[in-house]
Amino acid sequence: MKKVFITGASGGIGKAITEKFYNNGYLVYAGYFSSEAEIYEMKDKMPGITPVKVDVSSSSSVKEAFSNIKGCDILINNAGIAKSNLATDVSDEEFDRIMKIDLYGTFYACREALSYMVKTHSGSIVNISSIWGITGASMESVYSAAKAGVIGLTKALAKEYGPSNIRVNAVAPGFIDTKMNSALTREDKEAFFSETPLMRGGTPIEVAESVYFLATESASFITGQILTVDGGSAI
Repeated sequence: MKKVFITGASGGIGKAITEKFYNNGYLVYAGYFSSEAEIYEMKDKMPGITPVKVDVSSSSSVKEAFSNIKGCDILINNAGIAKSNLATDVSDEEFDRIMKIDLYGTFYACREALSYMVKTHSGSIVNISSIWGITGASMESVYSAAKAGVIGLTKALAKEYGPSNIRVNAVAPGFIDTKMNSALTREDKEAFFSETPLMRGGTPIEVAESVYFLATESASFITGQILTVDGGSAI
């Protein structure tokens, strides 16, 4: 049974990804940090998942997590945070926190997973970026920079580890109906949807389907790609 490690597994997108792999017979390690109640509620519904507490912003915590689960066949880097404000209002602490979780955390997990994958000469990594990492977003300069970094990292690792039969891809979601976007007003959402060709937001399940495709053998000849799941908003 193949092992998949999903960081940020208790969030809207993370939960959908976890359910997708679990329902398809994978041995799922569900990473979380502060959302213990949510992750164990998920375990009640999916008894076979294994919760793994990990602080992705800490390289030592990530290293310990991978040591405990003894590596994985598939890594999904989903943990992330965002904050909307003017660049001139971003504190050093806010900048560091977003970068440490969204970009550093992705690198730390990739580094640990790859050290195991090269031994088996196989593996697949899917990083969760964002359309803002492609187009940039006003009021989200740090988040955009971090997610752009994830895209660069994805492409670099795909080149570096392709000869070891390890694939590295990314999914860049657009507006997805999750808790992270729940604070937006109806007017803000409708304004965004009006500029989206499909005229709506996406669902966590739609992102999970794309992640599952890239992570599994259905995409066996695909690496270094950034799949936008955005209803066409980044066109």
